[in-house]
Amino acid sequence: MTQHSRDTPQFYLTAPSPCPYLPGRHERKVFTHLVGDRAGDLNDLLTHGGFRRSQSIAYRPACDQCRACVSVRVVANEFRPSRNFRKVMARNADIIGEQRSAVPTSEQYSVFRAYLDARHRHGGMADMTVLDYAMMVEDSHVETRIIEYRKRGPDSGLTGRGEELIAVALTDVLSDGLSMVYSFFEPNQVSRSMGTFMILDHIARARRQGLPYVYLGYWIEGSKKMDYKARFLPQQRLAPSGWLRIDAQGDATSEPQD
Repeated sequence: MTQHSRDTPQFYLTAPSPCPYLPGRHERKVFTHLVGDRAGDLNDLLTHGGFRRSQSIAYRPACDQCRACVSVRVVANEFRPSRNFRKVMARNADIIGEQRSAVPTSEQYSVFRAYLDARHRHGGMADMTVLDYAMMVEDSHVETRIIEYRKRGPDSGLTGRGEELIAVALTDVLSDGLSMVYSFFEPNQVSRSMGTFMILDHIARARRQGLPYVYLGYWIEGSKKMDYKARFLPQQRLAPSGWLRIDAQGDATSEPQD
């Protein structure tokens, strides 16, 4: 790759393929490479414009006659957990979140493999090997962290460290927030609502770090897989006119936000 292509991103369009979220529809994506010294700045800029990162690729839906995928970010400082959210937090009071450098481990892959086999057996990631997982974690030219969620052990009060690995989140650190790239958990821990708990934990982390937003990726109205994202309020959703503030489910009348 030439220096010119590193400093000036080139954008490409994928061929149509079946949409994994809305039956009977097809998706296309526009994408570019995140490489070089300015990858972090470019990732910031593109995330603000509705892109997501996967390894060293930034992509955004570019579907013909469909705009169902809407970028969502939670307003961290103003978020107040509902009663149900407080129950999830209490249910996981025995969990410790440990932030680490983005380095893959066999322990993480074991949880990842169990998660895919239980919840995404027929998905596009179902055949990922341990090497594929390592690439997913390591192939990043931006500031990326791994957060491991572990059960407290008898010595956790002294060491501050947990024991059994329950869940993992791969997270980018942006100039204005945390972007949850991918998260997974032990399927036998479904009663803990770990997916929800990890988002709540990221909101708390963003607040402690003075970051205004937590980016959740795409919300798709009518998709059961994505409905949960609408519950984290207040949030902003990216519209053609800019980021719109949503204070209640069904509220899409707020003024654009910078």
